[in-house]
Amino acid sequence: MTAIHEIVKNHQQYFLAGASKPLESRIHALKSLQKSLAVHEKQILDALKLDLNKSAFEAYETELGLVREELASTIRHLPKWSRKKRVKTPLMHFLSKSMLYPEPYGTVLIMSPWNYPFQLTMMPLIGAIAAGNCCVLKPSEYAFHTSEMIQKIVEEAFSPELVSVIRGGRAANQSLLEERFDYIFFTGSPAVGHLVMESASRNLTPITLELGGKSPCIVDQTADISLAARRIIWGKCLNAGQTCIAPDYLFVHSDVKEKLIEEMKKTISEFYGVHPELNPDYPKIINEKHFNRLLNLMNDGHCLYGGLFNSKTRQISPTLIDGISAASPIMQEEIFGPLLPILTFENINEVFTFVSSRPKPLALYLFSKNSNDIERTIQTLSFGGGCINDTITHIANAHLPFGGVGESGMGQYHGKRSFDTFTHQKAVLNKSCLVDIPLRYPPFKNRLSLLRKIM
Repeated sequence: MTAIHEIVKNHQQYFLAGASKPLESRIHALKSLQKSLAVHEKQILDALKLDLNKSAFEAYETELGLVREELASTIRHLPKWSRKKRVKTPLMHFLSKSMLYPEPYGTVLIMSPWNYPFQLTMMPLIGAIAAGNCCVLKPSEYAFHTSEMIQKIVEEAFSPELVSVIRGGRAANQSLLEERFDYIFFTGSPAVGHLVMESASRNLTPITLELGGKSPCIVDQTADISLAARRIIWGKCLNAGQTCIAPDYLFVHSDVKEKLIEEMKKTISEFYGVHPELNPDYPKIINEKHFNRLLNLMNDGHCLYGGLFNSKTRQISPTLIDGISAASPIMQEEIFGPLLPILTFENINEVFTFVSSRPKPLALYLFSKNSNDIERTIQTLSFGGGCINDTITHIANAHLPFGGVGESGMGQYHGKRSFDTFTHQKAVLNKSCLVDIPLRYPPFKNRLSLLRKIM
């Protein structure tokens, strides 16, 4: 698309002119965004209600509130983050000083998904602007109303040369990936992540991939079962399970399985009523395609609880499924919905074998009071991040970087790590002209023994 090429070219020229780099300009841009979010709070929450049926509380808790916290923290800490930093210099470089100069990459592309359409667009944008980049945003058209709000906010808060929004479907995505960017930040499915990485590789463009996968939740026989039930159901049903770090499947010790199932049933009823699929505050599935996919997965195994749905509103009640094996269809893909398959174990080593033989998950959750098994789980299994005796909440701590490992992604962000992600640390050694030690110059003669003493 010629229009996309021209937009990217304008960003590149703006960046080369140095307009996005001054600290004052970056802080001004972030404060402008901060002001716009405050003005349009209700419209943002309304858009999330229309797209995903999120209640105002859930929308603020998981989207707008996190973005506002990130903005305030970034504005506060940016002067410190953006300073050049002196590092140690080895003796062999006598009379030198070594510095790190943080510099922006240039023009970056941020591609965001539909499940948390506001948060997962704005969080990386904050880091990119803080670092001094120009940005092209590509939100998902599946979340049409939120994408519309994002475009309105961006056009109000920023100059078009600093940040722009490209709307559209696959054709727009493809056109964007044909352009040459200085950095690409993608959040979405592993399948699309492969295509984005392939496109980036043509220009050796650095990239962050925030993907997903099947995140396990483990409950052993020492866990507080009532508390575990509440926190698992909350994490699984947030956004109707359309969360990349939702507990995807449950591994429970046989001694506490029945008790946990009963507590989870009770919790679902307490949270969402007897008919969650009719609850006006319970989120809906994003579109018919995903709704039908989830209905097909519900046919797998034995439904212990739930299994109800509302075709008019695309709401599916939280559903507990037993009789699952590793070969079951529901265990072959990320569920991305309010279905929770349940597996049983007798020994924690069974869980270690099962999880480690599969692609590395984005998140892992363990409910236990056994400090030895907690430490063994953390040390034995590889995963992006997670919680002990909770779900999801690690994402809300700006001091913890968020990101995947292996097939669940590469690169991290949140807090200072967002600034670091969009920043190149330029390394400079500044050598004095007062002294020039001849040791390094040829002819080398018999200087090896002396060299060994200083290296």
